[in-house]
Amino acid sequence: MANHSATKKDVSQSAKRNERNRYYGKTTRNAIRDLKAADKTTATTELPKVASMIDKLAKRGTIHKNKAANLKSKLTKRVNAQAK
Repeated sequence: MANHSATKKDVSQSAKRNERNRYYGKTTRNAIRDLKAADKTTATTELPKVASMIDKLAKRGTIHKNKAANLKSKLTKRVNAQAK
């Protein structure tokens, strides 16, 4: 365990951030799963919300910006294919 007060604080902050990142990541993964399972009308309306969630993860640094771009691209292709 940490001996210095600054290190103890850093451990505490890191644990808090880790918990927050895990929550937002899991919530986004569940939203992606639900979007994939949705019918075309629901998927079309939910896509901007899910894309926004993915962008926020990338902005926070939880996922890489290229991963975010790939996820959004794949989801958009999938929704557009359903719409046809």
